[in-house]
Amino acid sequence: MRKWIFGLSILASFALQAQITDSTKKKEKMQWFKDAKLGVFIHWGLYSVDGIDESWSFFNGYISHEDYLKQTSGFSAKNYQPKEWAKLIKEAGAKYTVITSKHHEGFALWDSKLGDFNSVKSALAKQDVLTPFVEAVRKENLKLGIYYSLPDWSHSDYTHFTRDSIRYKVQDEPSRWNKFLKLYQGQLKELSENYNPDLYWFDGDWEHSSEEWEAPKVRNMLQEKNPDVILNSRLKNEGDYDTPEQGMPITRPSNPYWELCMTMNNSWGYQKNDSDYKTTDQVIGIFADVLTNGGNLLLDIGPKGDGSIPQEQIAILKGLGRWTQKHNEAIYGTIAGIPKEHFYGPTTLSKDKKTLYLFVKGDSNGEVVLRGLKNNINRIYVVGQGSKINHQEVGKVYWSHYPGIKYIKLPKHVLDENMTVLAVMLDGEVDLYREKGSVIESN
Repeated sequence: MRKWIFGLSILASFALQAQITDSTKKKEKMQWFKDAKLGVFIHWGLYSVDGIDESWSFFNGYISHEDYLKQTSGFSAKNYQPKEWAKLIKEAGAKYTVITSKHHEGFALWDSKLGDFNSVKSALAKQDVLTPFVEAVRKENLKLGIYYSLPDWSHSDYTHFTRDSIRYKVQDEPSRWNKFLKLYQGQLKELSENYNPDLYWFDGDWEHSSEEWEAPKVRNMLQEKNPDVILNSRLKNEGDYDTPEQGMPITRPSNPYWELCMTMNNSWGYQKNDSDYKTTDQVIGIFADVLTNGGNLLLDIGPKGDGSIPQEQIAILKGLGRWTQKHNEAIYGTIAGIPKEHFYGPTTLSKDKKTLYLFVKGDSNGEVVLRGLKNNINRIYVVGQGSKINHQEVGKVYWSHYPGIKYIKLPKHVLDENMTVLAVMLDGEVDLYREKGSVIESN
């Protein structure tokens, strides 16, 4: 009995050690992603020609599949400048980018040897438009992410065609499904061997189970090429990080690795009629809210069918870039900030937790308030501007460990045109009072 118990103990110890090792490896693999904070998403494909919903327009019956495919004759890429794309992305302050190599309609941006439905063999462009962008991204030292749609609604061997039309069920025609598996997994192998991306951004996994997609097999295949490759959450539980879409999480996500993907207007791909763009102030405000919760922002652009980027999108990226460059120390490599009860606004912390960054919207009536901070403050300065800022502590009494309220003066001449950031240097790791207030029992 003792030997049996001892054996179980040894096995449990090995299992625990393996879990610790796996956790350490994941932390190391994910570190660049955790530090990056900002990425640029690119939706570019057939839908960019007529400015209609990418793939969904025919899937939902707003346009026929035949008419949707006619856009191949307009996908020219004649004004496509991949080097300028990469420079603009870097100027915005992004550390990585994700491009749609193939959306749900199956149109590929590279010269895939598996099928003819791509920018080389089926479109006016007659060229591989993915490869030059990958080369430009690498030259700018940006991390590369490739978006790949698991479904292919145009392919005759895929199960789904439109919302009201399914070609077949997997259990009824397994050999047909296996043909499609070879296609999509073969295309992923091409992307892996040709480009070796740092990240895969999957989409469309909801139409089949993990077993049907052979998701674990796909993950292992991609990791054979690159053990450190990162996968998003849309490969049926085989991903490394969560990807909330459009809606900013109200509460802090439990997963330490997450990314909000968001459009600049209300469309992923280019749509001429969608002029409802967010302002630069709004984008920066959303970005700051993401930062305070320890996440990344993947901000989307939608180039036109000719490869040009709309001026409204360029302006937002350049405005964002001015702000990120000025406030880089409060953004990149930081960790999630303090709870909002202590400061009514976004915050981040340096990795050693000794510098607290306060993101101030507007002028705050000339005064910023910090509550429940037990630390002494060594210095406060305006990030990117340098001015030293004074503060006052009120409500602190000698007999109570309850900290006083710290009021920080904010003169108008230090304000940033979009959002001001203050660096609060502490006397040690941030220490917050999280208890109820004290009662006066003697005076």
